[in-house]
Amino acid sequence: MDIRESILGDVTVISISGRIDLTSVGELEARLNKAIDVSSMIVIDLEETAYISSSGLRVLLAGLKRLGRQNGHMRLAAPQLMVRNVLEISGLCNLFSIQRNLKEALDSLQAVGKIS
Repeated sequence: MDIRESILGDVTVISISGRIDLTSVGELEARLNKAIDVSSMIVIDLEETAYISSSGLRVLLAGLKRLGRQNGHMRLAAPQLMVRNVLEISGLCNLFSIQRNLKEALDSLQAVGKIS
């Protein structure tokens, strides 16, 4: 797994390529928590993510809940079919705001930022 971070305006984008599984989830958790410490708007770019395990889902869900307690927002962007299927089967599609691509995720958060 490879994780890249970027800041676009008020939004932190965490782009993940490869597999999110038990062996890599610790790094994702640390990076996500660090990002939440400094940003209230996070996009998880899943365009290059080939797989996500239940431990990866747990990390994303914990991040979403933490952001919610801080009045922050998270968007998932561009999940590939296999990752989207895991989100749907687990029922998490109803909890996460999932956008078709990074631009839509960024636009969605920018709109929230202007309303708040």
